[in-house]
This record gives sequence, C-alpha cells and structure tokens, in this order.
Amino acid sequence: MPEIVFIMGKSASGKDKIYKNLLSDDELNLKPIIMYTTRPMRVGEKNGVEYYYVTDEFADDMIKQNKIVEMRSYDTVCGVWRYFTVDDGQINLYNKEKYIVIGTLEAYEKYCQYYGNQHFLPIYIEVDDGVRLSRALHREMKQKQPRYDEMCRRYLADMKDFAEENIEKNHIKVRYYNNGELSDCINNIKSAIKNCDIS
Repeated sequence: MPEIVFIMGKSASGKDKIYKNLLSDDELNLKPIIMYTTRPMRVGEKNGVEYYYVTDEFADDMIKQNKIVEMRSYDTVCGVWRYFTVDDGQINLYNKEKYIVIGTLEAYEKYCQYYGNQHFLPIYIEVDDGVRLSRALHREMKQKQPRYDEMCRRYLADMKDFAEENIEKNHIKVRYYNNGELSDCINNIKSAIKNCDIS
C-alpha cells in the first residue's frame, strides 16, 4: 500500500490549495514532506511551510554529502533557481506514517527511483490552459515585484515538462480536474486516498 501522496500538476493548477486542504484533514492524517529551494520567498510564503528556502552553498553541501533525492535547476529570468529534496529524515517508510508532498513530474520519477514506485499514490491535477494562465496572472499581480516574464517562462516550460509522453512514461493513469469548483476536485482526491487505504 502506498505511503506517500504525491501531488503534481502544471503551475497555477491549484496544487498548493489542494495540498493544504489535504494536509489539514485530520481524517487523512498526512505528514508533510518539505522540499528545498534556492528561489526567493513569495509574498505569503513561510520558511519550512511551502519550502525550506536555502542558499546555493547549502544545496552544494547536500550534493557533496550524497543526500539529494532529486534536484531540478531552472534558468529563470532572475537567475538559476534550484528545487530539491533532501534525504533528511523526513521520510521513514517503516514507521507506519503517511506523507504528502508537492512536486513536478520529473521529481515524481526520481522519487520513485529512490524509494520505489510502490510507495506512491500519484495525484495529477489537470486544468484547462486558459484557466491556468488566468490564475497565474492573478497570482503574479499580487506580488510586490511582479515578474510576468518569469510567469510566462514557467507556463511554457510546463507545457514541455508535462507533455503527454512524459505523463504516460510515469504511468499516471488518473487525472483530477480542477477547472470548476475546487471542493469537487479535493473531494475526488480524498476519495482516492481513502480507497487506496493510505489514511
């Protein structure tokens, strides 16, 4: 039975809201896996909640210590940002705890290689591209210094990263649609988690 719920989807697909809702559900009793990033915090984010916000020196040190589960680097308009998972004791597959994490399809693939895909319940969030772009623009407008060029870069990069062949390669069979009411999408995911006996 899978121990880790892995939330993934293109940018502005609602992953963060879905993740927070699932995490706060006492019935599911899921423990968060917090990834690391070298990108700056956005407005409203907190260190140790969305990510651990760290320096490039910290990332390099984790590589030297062979503690990296997966790492991705993005050449953004603001410089190179790295996102990664550290084998830092957050995950223990033998203590009967259940976990939840947000990541990319590429990260999911590397998690499966590191821990074994039998330990994962993949939750792929699907959203119409027009809806996604509108949401991304609305989110960016709230930032102190909106970076619309970076928003566009991420939007286009996601089209490539989440190409159909990549989804198929990672054996993603089920999609959870978040084009309408968020609560409908969340309820469908909760049902899948319960039916998988992960809670």
